[in-house]
Amino acid sequence: MQLQDSGVQYSRWDDSSRDEVSAAAVSSTEEASSWESSHSRFSRKLCSGKLGIAMKVLGGMAIFWAVFILGYVTGYFVHK
Repeated sequence: MQLQDSGVQYSRWDDSSRDEVSAAAVSSTEEASSWESSHSRFSRKLCSGKLGIAMKVLGGMAIFWAVFILGYVTGYFVHK
């Protein structure tokens, strides 16, 4: 998969003033493909199989406890 040249252009004319903004991002195919392959290997390993399930369970537990502690501390100071 190759990245296409992408760009953003904005132009506005207002009576006597003229504003122009343009930006373009161009990246080489080698950098994009190497990043894609390493990213897909990384995400495949962490998001599927037994390791993926373990990561999802641990992430869910961490979020649960963070919200629980935040609620506990908030409730303590509200009802103090």
